[in-house]
Amino acid sequence: MANEAVCIETPTKFARYTVADGTGIAIGTVLKLSGDNTAIASSGADVFAGIAWEEKTASDGIVEITAALDGVWDMKDAGAGITLGGMCSLNGANLIKQAVEAETVTGALIGKVLETAGASEVVRVRVGSIV
Repeated sequence: MANEAVCIETPTKFARYTVADGTGIAIGTVLKLSGDNTAIASSGADVFAGIAWEEKTASDGIVEITAALDGVWDMKDAGAGITLGGMCSLNGANLIKQAVEAETVTGALIGKVLETAGASEVVRVRVGSIV
């Protein structure tokens, strides 16, 4: 995959999710919830599950992955730019965008943007921070 998130400040909160054995997931892949305690790689405007903290090799017999729920990460803007201090949400495979009000209600927020980014630039995000 491409555009994986890069950890800048180590997270302190983690979750374990069930994943498909046949799926490969790179470290830094932004994950979405796909069912009860189940996660897959994000692909659009999805409900954020965390960021893959470990490598998952396809067909390795492992059906769980650890996901980081906080920390500071460099993440790529989906193309419209993001404003300093704004909240962000998922918008494609490992991509983020400026969140809209409705995403607050649906649980689609990732965190707070710590710098302004132009279209398709990498921006620093405090994941899990909504204040």
